[in-house]
Amino acid sequence: MSIVSRSQRVLSLVFCLFAALTVSSVAQATSSNPTLDKHLSRLDLAINGMGVFTKDVTGTNYLGTSFTQHTGSTLGALITVRYTISPYLGFEGNYTYSRYTQSFRQPGVTTGTGDVYILGGVQNNVSEYSLGYVAHPPHQILGASPFLAVGAGSTAFRPTKGGGQSLNSQARATYYYAAGLEKEISPHFGVRAQFRQAFFKAPDFGQNYLTIQKQTWSIEPGFGFVIHF
Repeated sequence: MSIVSRSQRVLSLVFCLFAALTVSSVAQATSSNPTLDKHLSRLDLAINGMGVFTKDVTGTNYLGTSFTQHTGSTLGALITVRYTISPYLGFEGNYTYSRYTQSFRQPGVTTGTGDVYILGGVQNNVSEYSLGYVAHPPHQILGASPFLAVGAGSTAFRPTKGGGQSLNSQARATYYYAAGLEKEISPHFGVRAQFRQAFFKAPDFGQNYLTIQKQTWSIEPGFGFVIHF
């Protein structure tokens, strides 16, 4: 079973667990179960829109060919489920989705029609699956509550059928940090703005002629809403 398939199964399990907790919340809305209420009060769900801006990397493959891997900027989505025990002790699970195209250009090499590319653009559906630690310092900044998060997981790169050059899907280990502000609008609803950065090795889709063993990163500023239970 591939890493990508395992990641999909983990994500499915996380959302099934979240759905079960949501159903339990509704079922217990009129009951008086202090233990359950305490755990549900620690949960929140956030849905953010985000920009995705990835650093270009340049390297040399096994044939001695130097090229630059360029990733197009795009928009995406971030879904986060958090469980906060205390201001400095909390945990989160993240899922991100975006679609962008990567190209592999030989720097400084051109023809009469333009730059030379090793391979045409590779369009990907890209998803991150990660878990992390989150802290909510008990201080206000501009009337909002700050938070800091750090964690790790896996990013799955899945070339599309129409624009993926028939390349293989691939997963890369991923590390991230995030910082932001959250403003409570009501006891069960708020808004969240954050800056996020994820680090991973540039994908090669299992093709040795695309392998340059370079680390890259994506900057992911985001804004969205939060539901508190």
